[in-house]
Amino acid sequence: MTEDALPIGRPDAPRKARRPGTRSSLPKPAAAFAAGCLAVFCVLLAAAAPLTRVREAPAALGRDEPITPVPAVPGGDDPRVALGEALFRSPILSHGQDRSCASCHDLSTNGASAAVRDRRPDGGLLERNTNTVFNAALSARLNWLGNIERLDAHAESVLLRPDLMVSNWPEILTRLNGDALLRRSFARAFGREADRDGVIEAIAAYERTLLTPNSRFDLWLQGESGALSGGELDGYRLFKAIGCVSCHQGVNIGANLFARNGVFARLQADETRLMRVPSLRNVAATPPYFHDGSAATLEEAVQRMAKVQLGRELTTPQIGAITAFLRTLTGRFRGVPVRAPAPP
Repeated sequence: MTEDALPIGRPDAPRKARRPGTRSSLPKPAAAFAAGCLAVFCVLLAAAAPLTRVREAPAALGRDEPITPVPAVPGGDDPRVALGEALFRSPILSHGQDRSCASCHDLSTNGASAAVRDRRPDGGLLERNTNTVFNAALSARLNWLGNIERLDAHAESVLLRPDLMVSNWPEILTRLNGDALLRRSFARAFGREADRDGVIEAIAAYERTLLTPNSRFDLWLQGESGALSGGELDGYRLFKAIGCVSCHQGVNIGANLFARNGVFARLQADETRLMRVPSLRNVAATPPYFHDGSAATLEEAVQRMAKVQLGRELTTPQIGAITAFLRTLTGRFRGVPVRAPAPP
């Protein structure tokens, strides 16, 4: 729930072809300033709205909202997806052959981990909390800094980064083409042996299937009036009324804007960067919160964000109402509700 927000694009919009891994530029200063001023105005206007309960007519439920449902998972038997899943789970891509994408992105729970910060191969801590991979395909930019646009570029970055997989393409391709099963999978998916383009295309194809539709809030958006309780609807109205929705909207309820941390007060020690607004999809299942993992609970995160981003001191009932709404954003992966992993 951030402010001073700058738009960074529309998810899944057609883009001019770009070589994976090339740098994406941030918004120009003039556009950033104008968008930020507009966001401030919208927040202040919304903050003046009454917070009393207002009942909509049943016909209005789920219509003309600033949030849209998560789409259905792409269907079909795509051999690239099967290969991408095998690569996502395989330690063969890492230099030490001791970690995989799934080491930090647990798909059996929340698509991330329970750690405040996951560990590098040398045992040290990563700089920031791990984002969930669920619904990443719906984000306009990736990473906390929003410095990568595309899933394939992100896959390559992870493979080559010295604090993650510490690998290189000659090493990766030698191993892949030396594995009989993966060699056959590449031939089935691409009609050729493993190469750089095939690796990152397969991983990206798989990650596009990591969607979590059918949250209770999405069911309400789709017209199921009984999907949410009165208290949860009050929380959603409050979420909109105080300005949270100025930054957390769209299909991913965020991940389409940049924002400055700490508008009215300090949020964290590291507040100098303009960061990507995170998605709130499955947020109840992804503690701890913020890029430094400094908020252990959803209630703490809501209270701190309202204070530092919106200049509001929320009451305990207001915090409870908003968190009740946020808990309705938990979707399903392969038919199973997303859940938080056990604490480390």
